[in-house]
Amino acid sequence: MVPDKVQKVRLKTPAAKMRQDLKRYCALAGELGAADARAIPARQVTVDERVTLKCCVPKCFGYGTCANCPPHSMKPAETRQIVGMYRWAVAIKLDVPPEVIVRDKATIEPRVAAYQKVFKIVNQLESAAFYDGHYLAVGFAAGSCKSTFCFDQECQVLKGQKCRLALRSRPSMESVGIDCYRLATEQGWAIYPIGSDAKPPCIPHGTLMGLILVE
Repeated sequence: MVPDKVQKVRLKTPAAKMRQDLKRYCALAGELGAADARAIPARQVTVDERVTLKCCVPKCFGYGTCANCPPHSMKPAETRQIVGMYRWAVAIKLDVPPEVIVRDKATIEPRVAAYQKVFKIVNQLESAAFYDGHYLAVGFAAGSCKSTFCFDQECQVLKGQKCRLALRSRPSMESVGIDCYRLATEQGWAIYPIGSDAKPPCIPHGTLMGLILVE
């Protein structure tokens, strides 16, 4: 989404403008359907190798299937270094019915729609920040981009070809080691672990999250 006016790049954004921009990105997230969005210091984003360990033990269905999932995605050590170079981030969350998170063929359409919504919000916020002059803004979504967009098609990037949806596809927070559960809890957001054998009636709601490193 290209705005009517593109802002010039500043090597260090004045504090007042940064506050204004972050507030606007949080408002935009709400307009796009996020249940909540928070501007946070980037130092509050925790990166932990145990997060990507959970991608392979037990083996996630998306493990190794696309360029944005382990073992092909950025390693936590690299993510940690990159996050440390930013000052501000915007965290977003969506509340969804718990049955959407549980992998069941009966809920595949609402599940795909929910994950695509996270990607859309992350894309729009990253784009808004980029055109506001935060040229190093980068977003992280939720879940596997392959199961969200490409489904049964093989990942073209793994074959040395161009991504089908390069401007929409993003790595998930968890695929690069960002601890979503800790981040949510520290923001006061209720988040529940939902596994494949979870019983939805026993869970208040599911949570999907995204993150944009702004500057």
